[in-house]
Amino acid sequence: MDLKKFSDQELINAFISGKTACINEIITRHESRVLGYIIVSVKDRDIANDIFQDTFIKVVNKLKVGAYNEQGKFVPWVLRIAHNLIIDHFRKTSRVQMVRSNDEYDIFNQLPIYDTNIEDEIIAQQTHAKVKDLVELLPENQREVLKMRHYQEMNFKDIADSTNVSINTALGRMRYAIINLRKMVDQHGITLHH
Repeated sequence: MDLKKFSDQELINAFISGKTACINEIITRHESRVLGYIIVSVKDRDIANDIFQDTFIKVVNKLKVGAYNEQGKFVPWVLRIAHNLIIDHFRKTSRVQMVRSNDEYDIFNQLPIYDTNIEDEIIAQQTHAKVKDLVELLPENQREVLKMRHYQEMNFKDIADSTNVSINTALGRMRYAIINLRKMVDQHGITLHH
């Protein structure tokens, strides 16, 4: 039986009905696209491999309990699972340990005396942080495109492919993201330094 001739849906149905080898064909078939998407997002092959494995563990578990009902949209479904795991990864790694001053340790004794250049740098960092916070307020589809473009440096064709929309839709979402971001920057009175 040559599994390569089967469609994704036929392989999924066969897997659900007990032919476990069919899942290997599905994973092999879509490995480069899914792994490539993850690598572009996390920029680290080891982390990407871990997320790839976690993605397909979730896929297998969801298939086993009958939680897949997106007939004909298997790859976008898998990419959504991968995308959510990537977001989880970044949430875990971005948790920063807070340092509090106490009698033995005063943070202000650890800070250097500022000159104007350091002050300018701090203002620029604060502005950047405020803009990043505003990005989180954008509608999800605009936020996703903006992050893929600016933080992951993806081109619009790759963005369109990974979000399962046309290039025009991806471009439109980016345009609206920038328009909305500019409005929010004005509303919050943030001065953007060039």
